[in-house]
Amino acid sequence: MLIRYFAWLRDHTGCSKEEFTCPDTVSTVNELVAFLSAQSQSHQKAFQLASNGGRIIQVAINHEFASFDDAICDSDEVAFFPPVTGG
Repeated sequence: MLIRYFAWLRDHTGCSKEEFTCPDTVSTVNELVAFLSAQSQSHQKAFQLASNGGRIIQVAINHEFASFDDAICDSDEVAFFPPVTGG
């Protein structure tokens, strides 16, 4: 699975992308967030800030907006980013 981080999520995780083979217990974006949060303190901080710090993050699966309850598989690209505004 290819995971991409944008904006302040990239800053906190220290990377713009990474690849993982997720365990069988990871089948939704919510479960992926829990898995990633356990990878390092930096990941934990990034996702903790997203949920507790008043920051809201969005997710895309294979370049389409998605929900944190959506299913994922190892061949997916998952991107985490702050809300986007139009102009």
